[in-house]
Amino acid sequence: MLRHDSEEEYSSWLLPAVAEALRAAGIGMAEVDGYAVAAGPGSFTGVRVGLTTVKAWNEVYGKRIAAVSRLEALGTQSNGDEPYVGAFADARRGQVFGAVYRRAGMRLERLGEETVIPPGEFVEMAAELASGGNISWVSTDPECVLEDAVWSARESRGEKVERVSSVLAPAIGRIGMAQLAAGRHTDALSLDANYVRRSDAEIFWKGGAAHGR
Repeated sequence: MLRHDSEEEYSSWLLPAVAEALRAAGIGMAEVDGYAVAAGPGSFTGVRVGLTTVKAWNEVYGKRIAAVSRLEALGTQSNGDEPYVGAFADARRGQVFGAVYRRAGMRLERLGEETVIPPGEFVEMAAELASGGNISWVSTDPECVLEDAVWSARESRGEKVERVSSVLAPAIGRIGMAQLAAGRHTDALSLDANYVRRSDAEIFWKGGAAHGR
């Protein structure tokens, strides 16, 4: 596994890094049986670059694609044993990307939809979806909810937020392999990003259009 921890643009780093990883494994791209890719939510640029690259590989090699949620990859890192998992990450603008899961053996079953929402509202939403059950909270950015007044009610139950790694490739790979083994896969035409919210460019363009009318 290679980590993108330099200031080099992700778009120019990705393909050489993949080539290096394949060389280290002693295989060629044609020998790869399938692709696991993060479909969001997250950075517009990062998600788009990853999906575009995998779409191109699918067109050339015809291999299957497993689209994996970044939030599910976070959730699988939970070391708690509570029946529910609340996974979230900083989405900027005073919001978090968040999703709530129920443990189902070795898997996580998502309850409701992935969302972008103020931290306190996410805590309240998770509590409602958990129907009174205890929640294992996991995040790369725990401070997002810890600073919100709503969090005190969960803390009084003995809950805490587990800080997990922002390096999600291993978790995405494991989830993707499980999906492919279960026959849950897609192709280049069907693969789509889950940005949860609109990009700044779209927001600003629509705002300008509205003022122009």
